[in-house]
Amino acid sequence: MIATEEDIRIAGIENDSIVDGPGLRMTIFFQGCHRRCPDCHNPESWPADGGSAVTAESLLKQIDANPLLQGVTFSGGEPLIRAGALLPLAVGIRERGLDLAIYTGYRFEEILENGDEKALSLLAIAQTLIDGEFLAAQKSLTLPFRGSRNQRVLDLKASLAQGRAVAQSNPGWRFER
Repeated sequence: MIATEEDIRIAGIENDSIVDGPGLRMTIFFQGCHRRCPDCHNPESWPADGGSAVTAESLLKQIDANPLLQGVTFSGGEPLIRAGALLPLAVGIRERGLDLAIYTGYRFEEILENGDEKALSLLAIAQTLIDGEFLAAQKSLTLPFRGSRNQRVLDLKASLAQGRAVAQSNPGWRFER
């Protein structure tokens, strides 16, 4: 089971990110990760009980405070362990007409195989999934929106409809290998 935590705990927020997806975005770093990838970018986000407790409503107020935002990115830690708690936030983001992207250490195939309804419901709301653990041996500073070559930028609507990983073809998400 992927989803294990039902409260929203954050490690931090980047209000004006241009590196976690196309356009100006708010990136929310969620607290808690069981994967503990070597050379993780955010090891302080690993403890599930760390960070700060927040509400979806308070995060949506922060999002509303920046009319220039084009999207929101869920990062971590591991957002999918809090999938149930993040559903109202994701719905609110999409109701505002913003793009929603999710970073996860899980591969899309693992998520499907696991069958966690809350995680799948969260993915169904978002447009883009950047999947796969960060692997230091495949690290690259030239890959837009990814830290290592094994990570994929996936079109969630197409991936869920086809039951397989489908690369994101939206021009804002295009990337070179």
